[in-house]
Amino acid sequence: MAVSNRQKIIILWTVFLLGILFHTQLGLMPLFHNQNIATADTHGTGSIAWILWLMLGFFAVPMIIMIATLFSDSNRYRKLQFGVTVFYSVMNFSHLVADLLVKPIAWYQIALMVLLFMIGLLLNLVSFQWMKEQANNKLTREHQLN
Repeated sequence: MAVSNRQKIIILWTVFLLGILFHTQLGLMPLFHNQNIATADTHGTGSIAWILWLMLGFFAVPMIIMIATLFSDSNRYRKLQFGVTVFYSVMNFSHLVADLLVKPIAWYQIALMVLLFMIGLLLNLVSFQWMKEQANNKLTREHQLN
Protein backbone atom coordinates (compact mmCIF):
# COMPACT_ATOMS: atom_id res chain seq x y z
CA MET A 1 0.00 0.00 0.00
CA ALA A 2 1.48 3.30 -1.10
CA VAL A 3 1.43 6.25 1.25
CA SER A 4 0.04 9.40 -0.35
CA ASN A 5 1.86 12.71 -0.19
CA ARG A 6 -1.01 14.04 1.93
CA GLN A 7 -0.43 11.27 4.51
CA LYS A 8 3.34 11.86 4.41
CA ILE A 9 2.80 15.56 5.09
CA ILE A 10 0.59 14.91 8.10
CA ILE A 11 3.05 12.36 9.49
CA LEU A 12 6.04 14.67 8.94
CA TRP A 13 4.24 17.57 10.63
CA THR A 14 3.44 15.27 13.56
CA VAL A 15 7.07 14.15 13.87
CA PHE A 16 8.16 17.79 13.64
CA LEU A 17 5.76 18.81 16.43
CA LEU A 18 7.01 15.99 18.64
CA GLY A 19 10.55 17.19 17.96
CA ILE A 20 9.87 20.79 18.96
CA LEU A 21 8.07 19.58 22.09
CA PHE A 22 11.15 17.53 22.93
CA HIS A 23 13.35 20.57 22.22
CA THR A 24 11.39 22.48 24.86
CA GLN A 25 11.49 19.54 27.26
CA LEU A 26 15.27 19.17 26.85
CA GLY A 27 15.66 22.81 27.87
CA LEU A 28 13.67 22.19 31.03
CA MET A 29 15.23 18.85 32.05
CA PRO A 30 17.85 20.43 34.35
CA LEU A 31 14.97 21.63 36.56
CA PHE A 32 14.17 17.99 37.38
CA HIS A 33 17.73 17.59 38.66
CA ASN A 34 17.64 20.71 40.86
CA GLN A 35 19.73 22.74 38.42
CA ASN A 36 19.10 26.34 37.42
CA ILE A 37 18.26 26.93 33.76
CA ALA A 38 18.35 30.73 33.91
CA THR A 39 21.45 32.53 32.71
CA ALA A 40 22.69 35.92 33.83
CA ASP A 41 22.34 37.60 30.43
CA THR A 42 18.86 36.41 29.46
CA HIS A 43 15.95 38.61 28.45
CA GLY A 44 15.59 40.36 31.78
CA THR A 45 12.69 40.29 34.19
CA GLY A 46 10.06 41.85 31.93
CA SER A 47 6.90 40.21 30.75
CA ILE A 48 7.36 37.11 28.62
CA ALA A 49 3.71 36.95 27.57
CA TRP A 50 4.63 37.85 23.98
CA ILE A 51 7.11 34.95 23.87
CA LEU A 52 4.45 32.56 25.14
CA TRP A 53 2.01 33.78 22.47
CA LEU A 54 4.67 33.28 19.79
CA MET A 55 5.30 29.76 21.06
CA LEU A 56 1.57 29.04 21.02
CA GLY A 57 1.38 30.21 17.42
CA PHE A 58 4.45 28.19 16.43
CA PHE A 59 2.82 25.05 17.86
CA ALA A 60 -0.74 25.80 16.73
CA VAL A 61 -0.03 26.52 13.05
CA PRO A 62 1.21 22.96 12.29
CA MET A 63 -1.80 21.50 14.12
CA ILE A 64 -4.15 23.62 12.02
CA ILE A 65 -2.20 22.76 8.86
CA MET A 66 -2.48 19.02 9.60
CA ILE A 67 -6.25 19.26 10.02
CA ALA A 68 -6.62 21.43 6.91
CA THR A 69 -4.50 18.96 4.92
CA LEU A 70 -7.02 16.25 5.77
CA PHE A 71 -9.91 18.24 4.36
CA SER A 72 -8.52 20.52 1.67
CA ASP A 73 -7.31 19.47 -1.73
CA SER A 74 -7.29 22.79 -3.58
CA ASN A 75 -4.27 24.05 -5.46
CA ARG A 76 -4.39 27.29 -3.47
CA TYR A 77 -4.21 25.37 -0.18
CA ARG A 78 -1.34 23.20 -1.44
CA LYS A 79 0.64 26.33 -2.29
CA LEU A 80 -0.14 27.85 1.11
CA GLN A 81 0.90 24.64 2.88
CA PHE A 82 4.17 24.55 0.93
CA GLY A 83 4.82 28.19 1.83
CA VAL A 84 4.27 27.44 5.51
CA THR A 85 6.77 24.55 5.36
CA VAL A 86 9.37 26.87 3.79
CA PHE A 87 8.71 29.49 6.49
CA TYR A 88 9.21 26.86 9.21
CA SER A 89 12.45 25.69 7.60
CA VAL A 90 13.77 29.26 7.58
CA MET A 91 12.72 29.69 11.22
CA ASN A 92 14.36 26.38 12.20
CA PHE A 93 17.60 27.33 10.50
CA SER A 94 17.54 30.75 12.23
CA HIS A 95 16.90 29.06 15.58
CA LEU A 96 19.75 26.61 14.95
CA VAL A 97 22.13 29.49 14.25
CA ALA A 98 20.88 31.34 17.36
CA ASP A 99 21.45 28.22 19.49
CA LEU A 100 25.03 28.07 18.20
CA LEU A 101 25.59 31.62 19.51
CA VAL A 102 24.46 30.80 23.07
CA LYS A 103 27.30 30.04 25.48
CA PRO A 104 27.74 27.37 26.59
CA ILE A 105 26.53 25.53 23.52
CA ALA A 106 24.09 22.75 24.37
CA TRP A 107 25.22 20.22 21.77
CA TYR A 108 22.30 17.89 22.47
CA GLN A 109 19.99 20.75 21.49
CA ILE A 110 22.06 21.44 18.37
CA ALA A 111 21.82 17.78 17.37
CA LEU A 112 18.03 17.89 17.82
CA MET A 113 17.75 21.16 15.90
CA VAL A 114 19.76 19.69 13.00
CA LEU A 115 17.41 16.68 12.99
CA LEU A 116 14.37 18.99 13.02
CA PHE A 117 15.85 21.03 10.19
CA MET A 118 16.35 17.86 8.12
CA ILE A 119 12.76 16.78 8.84
CA GLY A 120 11.69 20.25 7.72
CA LEU A 121 13.59 19.91 4.45
CA LEU A 122 11.92 16.54 3.85
CA LEU A 123 8.57 18.18 4.60
CA ASN A 124 9.45 20.90 2.04
CA LEU A 125 10.20 18.25 -0.57
CA VAL A 126 7.02 16.23 0.00
CA SER A 127 4.91 19.41 0.13
CA PHE A 128 6.44 20.55 -3.15
CA GLN A 129 5.67 17.14 -4.70
CA TRP A 130 2.07 17.33 -3.41
CA MET A 131 1.70 20.84 -4.82
CA LYS A 132 3.02 19.73 -8.24
CA GLU A 133 0.99 16.50 -8.16
CA GLN A 134 -2.27 18.37 -8.63
CA ALA A 135 -0.84 20.46 -11.47
CA ASN A 136 0.40 17.28 -13.18
CA ASN A 137 -2.98 15.58 -12.70
CA LYS A 138 -4.71 18.61 -14.22
CA LEU A 139 -2.41 18.53 -17.26
CA THR A 140 -3.00 14.78 -17.69
CA ARG A 141 -6.79 15.25 -17.60
CA GLU A 142 -6.63 18.10 -20.11
CA HIS A 143 -4.45 15.98 -22.39
CA GLN A 144 -6.91 13.08 -22.18
CA LEU A 145 -9.81 15.35 -23.11
CA ASN A 146 -8.07 16.57 -26.27
